[in-house]
Amino acid sequence: MAIIYEWRADFDNASLNALHAEGFDGPPSETDWLSRVRRHSLGWVCAREDGNLTGFVNVAWDGGVHAFLLDTVVTAAGRRSGIGAELVAEAARQARTAGCTWLHVDFEDHLRPFYFDACGFTPTTAGLIAL
Repeated sequence: MAIIYEWRADFDNASLNALHAEGFDGPPSETDWLSRVRRHSLGWVCAREDGNLTGFVNVAWDGGVHAFLLDTVVTAAGRRSGIGAELVAEAARQARTAGCTWLHVDFEDHLRPFYFDACGFTPTTAGLIAL
């Protein structure tokens, strides 16, 4: 079945909470993601197969030229099939359309091949403070 990618589409919070729990290996939460992204994000991309949420990425921004990827996640069954790379590609297209000139992402070291090879990001120096 074909995967459908949707920019700023409505989604069910329970479905995204379950996807986050699976993707980030944690317990399910009851986060109101839809209200959160509507309030704080430039947009988000949902991937659906047969109507089911199979992937998601949040695109935060500074209100100007910088956009930031957060929470890129794909179901276990959908990984390594190109869904994640297409989520990122659609996020980049939409951020560019909105006038952004930079797309930032941070990630754990094991995801370097995905972001650098599959998505086309380039390494850069950055800093981080754990709070």
